[in-house]
Amino acid sequence: MKKLILLSVLALIPHFALASSEKTVGVSGMVCAFCSQGIEKSFKALPEVQEVHVSLKEKKMHLIFNEGKELSDEKIEAVLKEAGYKMLREGA
Repeated sequence: MKKLILLSVLALIPHFALASSEKTVGVSGMVCAFCSQGIEKSFKALPEVQEVHVSLKEKKMHLIFNEGKELSDEKIEAVLKEAGYKMLREGA
C-alpha cells in the first residue's frame, strides 16, 4: 500500500514542476463588451495561450499560458495593436 501511495505522489510531481505561467497587463481603448470579446478571440487563437480573461471594468487582461510557453510584452503589445488597442505598461 505504501508503495502504491508513493508511486501516485511521484506521478504528480511533473505536473507541479511544469505549472503554467500567467501575466496580467493593462489595456486601453476598450469601451464595450465587444471590445473585450474581440481581444479574447485574438489571444485565444495563439498556441501559447491556454486562457484569456479581459475585464472591461478594470481595463486589464489576464493571460494563462500553456505549459512551458509564454508571450513577450512586445508580442502582447503587437497583438493588441493589431486588434485596435494599446497595452498599458506599468508606471505609464
